[in-house]
Amino acid sequence: MSKRDQQKLKKEQKRKAAIRKQETQKLLTKVGLYLIAPLFVVLVLFTLYSQGPTYSPTEVADNDHIRGDKDTPVTIMIYADFQCPACATENQLMSRAWISIRDKAHLVFRHYPITDAHPNAWTASLFAEAAGRQGRFWEMHDTMFLNQTLWAPLANPVEEFESYALDLNLDIEQLRQDLESDSVIQKVRNDQRGGTQSGVRSTPTVFVNGALSTASTVTRLVDLVNTAYEEAAGS
Repeated sequence: MSKRDQQKLKKEQKRKAAIRKQETQKLLTKVGLYLIAPLFVVLVLFTLYSQGPTYSPTEVADNDHIRGDKDTPVTIMIYADFQCPACATENQLMSRAWISIRDKAHLVFRHYPITDAHPNAWTASLFAEAAGRQGRFWEMHDTMFLNQTLWAPLANPVEEFESYALDLNLDIEQLRQDLESDSVIQKVRNDQRGGTQSGVRSTPTVFVNGALSTASTVTRLVDLVNTAYEEAAGS
């Protein structure tokens, strides 16, 4: 075989190899479309349907935590992070104002842990939610904020949180099971999702009858609630 014929043969072999490569790539693409794409769709649908419902600041859900008489006309909705210092301050403000507004309003707490800034906030929310399964949410809520400076710097606050649970006479084994339950985890996630959908970006975020509140004093908060109460009574 002449040198020219050898060169032609090599070119033809390269051309055929390139064609086979293209055909292989097309086949793999089709396989991907028929196999991978449906799996992706299933994954997306599973993610969507595994998420529970979310609620706006004007809606009170059956699984919300309510302090006070839910039949009062004023709803104070707070999205808070247990490790957030400003939330602890707001909780003190609310506690001081509560005696003046409790006959007109009810308080609803929703979780909004900002874990980038507060690494223990997620665990704190789970503990509070699990305590709620034993009817002691507000007691754990108050304890978390009261002792925030003690547990916030800990690398692992679980032992500290369990000590609070013991002080509240909770069943520790039941608490540990509830901490890992889907219902507890989804409650925290859905509170946070709903808050984000409603425009919450930081904590604490407070709504009074659906209107964003910027009250920073007891007097201002009481005035807002009184105004909302009068508006509700006149409607």
